[in-house]
Amino acid sequence: MTSVFRNGRIFAPSFSSGKGGNEFADGMIVENDQISYVGSLDDTKIPNGATVVDLENRVVVPGFIDAHVHILHYGHSLRKVNLIECTSLEQIQETIKSYATANPSVPRILCRGWIQSTTNGVALASMLDSIDSRPILIDSFDLHSMWCNSAALDEMGAHAAPDLPGGTIHRDETGKASGLLDESALMNLAWPFVEGLYSTEDKIGALDIAVSSYTAAGYTGIVDMAMDEETWTLLEEYRQKNNVPFHIAAHWLVPYTDDQQTNFSFVDRAIALNKQYKDPSFTVVGIKLICDGVVDGCTAALLQPYTGKSDPVEPIWPADKLKEVVQRADAAGLQCAIHAIGDKAINQSINVLAEVGTPGRRHRIEHLEMSTSEDAKRLGELGITASIQPVHSDPALFKAWPTLVGPDRCKRAFAYKEFLDGGAPIAIGTDAPTARHFPFPNLYNATTRRSALEPETTNTVNAHFGLSLAEAATAATTGAAYARFADSWTGSLRQGLSADFLVVDMDWSPETLLQAKVAQTWYRGKKVYDVNGTQGN
Repeated sequence: MTSVFRNGRIFAPSFSSGKGGNEFADGMIVENDQISYVGSLDDTKIPNGATVVDLENRVVVPGFIDAHVHILHYGHSLRKVNLIECTSLEQIQETIKSYATANPSVPRILCRGWIQSTTNGVALASMLDSIDSRPILIDSFDLHSMWCNSAALDEMGAHAAPDLPGGTIHRDETGKASGLLDESALMNLAWPFVEGLYSTEDKIGALDIAVSSYTAAGYTGIVDMAMDEETWTLLEEYRQKNNVPFHIAAHWLVPYTDDQQTNFSFVDRAIALNKQYKDPSFTVVGIKLICDGVVDGCTAALLQPYTGKSDPVEPIWPADKLKEVVQRADAAGLQCAIHAIGDKAINQSINVLAEVGTPGRRHRIEHLEMSTSEDAKRLGELGITASIQPVHSDPALFKAWPTLVGPDRCKRAFAYKEFLDGGAPIAIGTDAPTARHFPFPNLYNATTRRSALEPETTNTVNAHFGLSLAEAATAATTGAAYARFADSWTGSLRQGLSADFLVVDMDWSPETLLQAKVAQTWYRGKKVYDVNGTQGN
């Protein structure tokens, strides 16, 4: 089957110089599941019998690839009480109370989107206990902390649980858990507890929501950034029974433990799965390592202490153990994705990749929220992909930073343009469910550096580090494909690549990105989403 798309704006920066020239072609031809032509169209180029699609001046963009997402968590999050718009403890309490009153039969109250600064960084069970007698569990917006009431702490066994390296079960003077769990305490205690609450039907339902939401948003690929055994098995079974119209690459989570042999066992499992699953549309491409936390929780590893603190926060992984794990994965051909937000963790990660990473392996660092200018340059020199999530730079989420780290260090936040100018490959993702999965608010943050959460405001975060719209769109498509070794078959609109794209009603300008609407999503030459409800072309 041949389809001709004409009278539109086909985003193809490779079609021209891409430097101040025309970034668009006016036509595209798709034959079966591949793009056969991108360029100027006249009647002589239209094959006989082809279906002609009038784009009506709409924009065609390569299918978005979310370079950093937690797909099952995202599906579950849509069923939780959303606290992202709450700006005080009182609003949090009122929102949860309203939900509890309206849902008297649910056994537990699961919430998301708590911004730590709204409670001045304080998270005590006693602040929630009067709301409802049922367990209340609240994910922080960055998914690095969980705030629980007393009933939840009792049910998950937090009081007697041991403290683990790289995280904290916060306790009162008697040693009882006081309400907050962060980092490895979250991953090793709270997350398994919450995951055990979900039935198989719950998980399938969460994937249903996630798949349909991502398809409607114009995604044709994702990179899941904390894969584990149970989620992988669930995804495999789900794909066998359901149509999933996007490709999935996964990085296997290697949670830090003091026992290096245990750490190696996670790496070895990723190696085995990488060898077993050769289909690039569903594969394990590497490992995920978490080297620090987040600035808002004062757990990101910084070279200098947080304001009012005497000692800097250290990275979660000791450098020698991190080096050994990266070396083991690299030797097997795996990509390493390293979560590093603070400048100390970023420096540690770059040093390790420089020492033992194989050139061309396309290793990557996730987040890179506060880097030194020297390390920003090293990314490009070493070919390390800067995997960024511009939605995290939203001014609405940045309000606590000047107090936590001081105005001078804030000037180094989210230095995306510096990464790009230094030659680093850039890949854009959302980190959903820490943020919304929609691509256009992400691009809005990347380009304008203004708030997509509070669009009526004019505040910016380091506007000089912003990207152009062409640069940001490329990072969210071609760059994301490159970051998972998929750029040879998808991620761009050019001859011979998979026909993965979306049709968008939009003006091509950063200022109007929040008004952009996805009209159609096409995957492998088939229309898998249409805003008007027609599919299957």
